[in-house]
Amino acid sequence: MVGGFGYVVGWGIEPAYTGVINAVHVSVSEAGGPAVTDIGDSLRVEVSKGDDKVTLSLVPGAGTAGPGAPGEYRALLTPTRPGAYTVRLFGTIRGQAVDHSFTSSATTFDEVRDASSVQFPAVDPSPGQLATRIERELPRIDARTVAVEARVATAADRADQARALALAAIVAGVLGLVAALTHIGRRRGRRALPATRGAPPAERTGRPDEGATALRQRR
Repeated sequence: MVGGFGYVVGWGIEPAYTGVINAVHVSVSEAGGPAVTDIGDSLRVEVSKGDDKVTLSLVPGAGTAGPGAPGEYRALLTPTRPGAYTVRLFGTIRGQAVDHSFTSSATTFDEVRDASSVQFPAVDPSPGQLATRIERELPRIDARTVAVEARVATAADRADQARALALAAIVAGVLGLVAALTHIGRRRGRRALPATRGAPPAERTGRPDEGATALRQRR
């Protein structure tokens, strides 16, 4: 009994295991026994483990899905690490300020257990263990990624250089071909030029002049 109200705090499902959906269970009653059923949204819970904290709203109910008895409330939560957890109730009940904390222990409510203790036939890594492995591997993956990106960039630079050299070779070949064709065209033009210094004398055929022959006949 604290401040005129009685509280029962624990897990909705006990024992609680890592990676298994559960709920923070809270029962509130007045001094003398009657359940408090009208807290509405005036009372909330803060669950903490080490430096990690989360604030949750309470709704009527018990366990993770049951309707529960009057005065019972729950806040769904899946614990991901084994060990002790602290539940803090804060807000107001019927206008009275409330701020109380309860920590799991052998005399209060169960600590969260590692789910591997009840796994069968094979023990799978917990989400926490997987997260730890991923965090451990991330620097290596990042380093490999950087190395691969550097290789890709180098290959791209080499490909660009090769393309530039090939383009330069093509341009040089085209220019050489154009020069060769131009040279050949000029040489052919020179050979085809006609002589222009005067016409050659008329060929002598050895025939007598037709006019002279006619003159002789008249005589």
